[in-house]
Amino acid sequence: MADTLKERAPGARTPRTGAAPDTRRRAQRRKRRLAVLFVLPALLLLGALVVYPVVFSVGRSLFDASGEQFVGAANYTEIFQDPATLKAIRNSTIWVVVAPVLLTGLGLMLAVLTEKVRWATAFKLVLFLPMAVSFLAAGIIFRLAYEQDPDRGVINAAVVAAHDTFEDPAAYPTARARENQGLAGTDGGPYTTTETVRPGGSVTLGFVGVAPDAVPSQARPAAVPGPGADGIGGVAYLDFAPGGGGTQGKVDPAEKGLPGMTVEALRDGEVAARATTAADGSFRFEGLSDGEYTVRLPAANFAAPYQGVNWLGPALVTPAIIGAYLWVWTGFAMVLIGAGLAAIPRDALEAARMDGASEGQIFRKITVPLLAPVLTVVFVTLVINVMKVFDLVYIIAPGPVQEEANVLATRMWLVSFGGGNDQGLGSALSVLLLLLVVPAMIFNVRRFRRSRS
Repeated sequence: MADTLKERAPGARTPRTGAAPDTRRRAQRRKRRLAVLFVLPALLLLGALVVYPVVFSVGRSLFDASGEQFVGAANYTEIFQDPATLKAIRNSTIWVVVAPVLLTGLGLMLAVLTEKVRWATAFKLVLFLPMAVSFLAAGIIFRLAYEQDPDRGVINAAVVAAHDTFEDPAAYPTARARENQGLAGTDGGPYTTTETVRPGGSVTLGFVGVAPDAVPSQARPAAVPGPGADGIGGVAYLDFAPGGGGTQGKVDPAEKGLPGMTVEALRDGEVAARATTAADGSFRFEGLSDGEYTVRLPAANFAAPYQGVNWLGPALVTPAIIGAYLWVWTGFAMVLIGAGLAAIPRDALEAARMDGASEGQIFRKITVPLLAPVLTVVFVTLVINVMKVFDLVYIIAPGPVQEEANVLATRMWLVSFGGGNDQGLGSALSVLLLLLVVPAMIFNVRRFRRSRS
C-alpha cells in the first residue's frame, strides 16, 4: 500500500520513451549542419577549381574554334585525324610505357642498395633533392646540359672527351688549300695534286685557314727534303707568314710546316705509299717504282671536330626529356619504396638466409613479392604524373623539334593558346586526357582504401 501511494505521489513523473530518440536526432541534424558549414568552403573551392572547369571543357569541346557554332563530336574526330595530335598521342604512350617502368625499377634498385651503405640517409637526401627543384628550373638546367656545342653542353663535353680519348681528332679541321697552287679539292678534303710527279721529284703543298694558335707547338720552319733517286719528297706548310710578306706558293723562311698530316702517293688510283709529315712539314715516299704519281692528303686531315650527340634532335629529343624526368623523380620512387622495404619483416629474410638462399633469390622471391603493393602504388602514381607532363617537354624541346616531342598536355596548350587559337579542339584534348587519367586515379584510390581496411 505504501509503495502504491509513493508511485502516485504528486512529485513523481513517468518517463517518456519518445523524448530521447528525438533529442538524438536533433543532435545529429545539428552535427550534420555544422559539418556542412565547415566543409562548404572546401566544396565551393573544389567546384570552382575542378568541377566547373571540367564541365565547361566538356561543353566547349562540342563547339568550333570561335565557340559559336555547335559541331558535336567533330573535334574528337579531328583528334584522330590530325598528324601532329597523333604524334603527341604516340609520344604520350612512350612516356607512359617507359618512364614509370624505369623509375620504379631504379627506385627499387636504389632502395635495396641504400640499405647496405653506411651513409644511407645522406645518399637518399642527395637523390631526393631534385624533387625540391621546380620543373621550370629542371627544364632550363637540362636544356643547357643537352646543348650540342661541347663548350656549353656538359653532357656533350663529356661525350667528346671520351671520344677523343680513343680516337685522335683531325689535325687541321679549318685548313684549306691555297687556290691555284697545284692542289684540287673542296673544303674539308681530300686534296690531290693536279700534276703528276715521278720518283726523284718533289711537291709543295701550301695551306691557309689555320690560325697561328692552332699550329702545333712542335711545328718548325717549313723545309723541302731531298726526294732521293727512288722517292718523292714534299712539304705541307702554312703558306702565310706572320706580319705579311713572302711569295704565295713558295716556301718562305718565316712559314711553318704542318706536322702530323697523313700524305699518300697514288698510282692509277691505288695507294702506293703513305707517310706522315714531320715537325717541319716534310715527308718522303721511298722505294717507289718508276712511273707517274699524284699526291693526296686524305679528308681525315681536315675533318670537322667531333661535336657529340644531337640530344635535342628529332630522333633523341623524347628520350632526352625522359632522362631529365628520371633525374627529378628517381628520389621520390626510391623513398617510397624504401619505406615499404623498411616494413618488411626481417625474420622472413633471416629465415631465407639460414636456409641457404642467395641474396638474388631473396630479392626475387621474398623482397619483390612483399613489396608488390608498394611498387603498384608507385607505378600507378607515376603513370598519372607522366600523362600530365608539360613543363619539361615545353622548355627542353627547341622550337624546330617541338612537334616531335609534343605530348597530349603540350599539344593541348599549343592548340588552345600557343598559336592554334582553337579552344574547341584544345578542350577536346583536355577531355581525352582526363578520360585517360581517371581510370588510373580510381585504381589508386581503391588500392589506398584496401590497404587501410
